[in-house]
Amino acid sequence: MIDMQHINKNFYIGTPNELHIIKDMSLTVTEGAFVSIVGASGSGKSTLMNMVGVLDRPTSGDYILDGIPIAKMSDNDMSDVRNRKIGFVFQTYNLIPRSSALKNVELPMLYAGMDRKTRTKRAKELLDMVGMKDRMHHQPNELSGGQKQRVAIARALANDPAMILADEPTGALDSATGRMVMDLLHKVHKEGGKTIVLITHNRDLAAETERIVTIKDGMIVSDVSNKPQSEEKVEASCS
Repeated sequence: MIDMQHINKNFYIGTPNELHIIKDMSLTVTEGAFVSIVGASGSGKSTLMNMVGVLDRPTSGDYILDGIPIAKMSDNDMSDVRNRKIGFVFQTYNLIPRSSALKNVELPMLYAGMDRKTRTKRAKELLDMVGMKDRMHHQPNELSGGQKQRVAIARALANDPAMILADEPTGALDSATGRMVMDLLHKVHKEGGKTIVLITHNRDLAAETERIVTIKDGMIVSDVSNKPQSEEKVEASCS
């Protein structure tokens, strides 16, 4: 699914203040995995996220996403891969302010060239799945933070992407609403079989994923398999 080999990312290349943010990093993620990438502010996780999400390209190294070489693609080709292969869930939701929840979910399908009838039908089904059927005609300013994030998850699933990239998806939410969002991501992973990459600084959220990759100063310092806490609780209740 994700195969990054010897990835480097530099900014201000050739200047006295050149920055080497990602340093010879190699990362692979198999199809259907639920992986968290954990790091403090300044660790390089946002830069890594931008490259995993095909929002930016590495300075050097190779990146293959779902069989497609990314590193030397044109900007237009990268945009096409993002739309077809990746669903994004951001901390700040990134919904279109003056469009309804329904129109927000339809948007990626519009860019993909899907006809109006088909995309409206699918958008309604997705909003129903995330519990937002009764709010589909509301604009973002009429929704709570948790409702916005559920719309964002529905939008992320619009083109049936191979991967969901969730960047601090509970960061702007209270704990109860954040719990609801994480439960929804678990549902998407288990029932939809999606590969999910969760970017977070929150160790408690990372503990719910199958694998925890920790980065520091642009390098992977730990990469461990993990039995999610939710599974441990189920086992304990059955014993």
